[in-house]
Amino acid sequence: MPISITDPADPRLADYVSLTDVVLRRRTEPERGMYIAESEKVIRRALRAGHRPRSYLMATRWVTDLADLVAQAEADGIPVYTGEHDVIESLTGFHLHRGALAAMQRPVLPDAVDLLRDARRVVVLEDVVDHTNVGAVFRSAAALGVDAVLVTPRCADPLYRRSIRVSMGTVFQVPWTRIDPWPQGLSLLHDAGLTVAAMALTDDSVPLDRLEADPPERLALVLGAEGDGLTARTVAAADLTVRIPMAGGVDSLNVAAASAVAMWALRSR
Repeated sequence: MPISITDPADPRLADYVSLTDVVLRRRTEPERGMYIAESEKVIRRALRAGHRPRSYLMATRWVTDLADLVAQAEADGIPVYTGEHDVIESLTGFHLHRGALAAMQRPVLPDAVDLLRDARRVVVLEDVVDHTNVGAVFRSAAALGVDAVLVTPRCADPLYRRSIRVSMGTVFQVPWTRIDPWPQGLSLLHDAGLTVAAMALTDDSVPLDRLEADPPERLALVLGAEGDGLTARTVAAADLTVRIPMAGGVDSLNVAAASAVAMWALRSR
């Protein structure tokens, strides 16, 4: 049976404390080897991807709606904590209105070489620090047939709660890993036989529609941080640079929007 919680200070709920504290999450998630999945849809996608829950936390009224999850958790010996909305809000720092939270064990990330071996379309995120943008890029990658996503050491965590939520759980279905060190890791892309295209506003950049007319068979698209874009070292090491032609006096798009446009134009056919 679900475990009723009445005290927000209950030590069994340490995984869920102060979810709105970004500094706390960045510090503790890698140490604990966990992430938080929020909402029924996201939790179910994580489970389908083979991720293992440590526990569930849900408002009492959701126990019936999520009866199959509760039953499976009981069979697997995974605790299910329930409480009233005010108790959960006091514990987590926000109003839980998407069904449930799950503290999930982080999966072991695959090796980059293995991930690239048969990939035809790869997206690389260089130091994209906004979790919303990272989640949006993953959602586009899933929708537009990208085979793998690589993130650099300073890129925001794809398994941060906001990234997962914005991606609608698609971070669980697109294979991804960290590429470290960077930009030295660009050599892995070349060794795998991928053409590396950097999205950058340079004098010699190629318009996206020209690359779309004759795209490489296997392509890695490298996208840079919000504001600063790609580093000069990354641009120099790429095989070519590409830009999206702009109108209306606009020089560029948000990285998530730009990635969607480029992924659609350069998708495998």
